[in-house]
Amino acid sequence: MLLDVTLPRLRLGDLPSGQLWLEVGFGGGEHALAQVRSNPQASLIACEVFENGICSLLSALVPEEGEEASAPLPPNLRLWTDDARILLRDLPDACLDKLFLLFPDPWPKMRHAKRRFVHPGQLPLLARVLKPGAEWRVASDDPTYQDWVREVMAGQTLFEAPAPCTTRPHGWPPTRYEAKAMKAGRQPLYWSFTRRA
Repeated sequence: MLLDVTLPRLRLGDLPSGQLWLEVGFGGGEHALAQVRSNPQASLIACEVFENGICSLLSALVPEEGEEASAPLPPNLRLWTDDARILLRDLPDACLDKLFLLFPDPWPKMRHAKRRFVHPGQLPLLARVLKPGAEWRVASDDPTYQDWVREVMAGQTLFEAPAPCTTRPHGWPPTRYEAKAMKAGRQPLYWSFTRRA
């Protein structure tokens, strides 16, 4: 019922006006829901292709069975359940104020590197849809991915790329995956890149 009834109520149609944020791969939805609840002035498009994650977010919004069609939903949240790259290609220039990529699949083998969202071939597309001065937040606990982010961002000129933080900055809601990584002894890194003018 959640996928059949609630999901269509949140599907992305026309782009909202005002501040527009995008989260790529929202996992269980904890970060996305925290952001829309604490930032009502911004609209968030949350992308996820995996059904378990989509159902987790929808279950948090509709905790009671039978309310799939009537439960109040955040007016500033829209969901995209296809490949985020398709959406990015369709977005107009300089429309995003913030972009979130938190704890993505590391694709640890080098032959899989082209599937990573942080990729030299992907950066011009991201730069096109981000406004000058827009923030792109990236977090990862995987050492291979962390090294890859350092390498890719050191070799580009589209974003200001300061060193990452080793503790989650203020305004970054936690995720279950982050807590799991830290419990396992992995050190997350948190980057905040800025689109150059």
